[in-house]
Amino acid sequence: MVLGPVTRIPQMLWFGKNKERQRFYLLPGMGGRARRQKEMRILRWAIAVGLLFSALMACALYFLSLKR
Repeated sequence: MVLGPVTRIPQMLWFGKNKERQRFYLLPGMGGRARRQKEMRILRWAIAVGLLFSALMACALYFLSLKR
């Protein structure tokens, strides 16, 4: 088996984007306003859960520090 010259040089990450990887298809109702509303709802829930968890951890640490 004889190895020939490399005819295809792989693209480096910062020189080109793989358009095939970025492509995705949306069904009706998955893009536009409906998608933004869904993402905003998820963001609001994530912020609310993060604040609640943070408050619970702060209370737990506060009460643990009082027992000393």
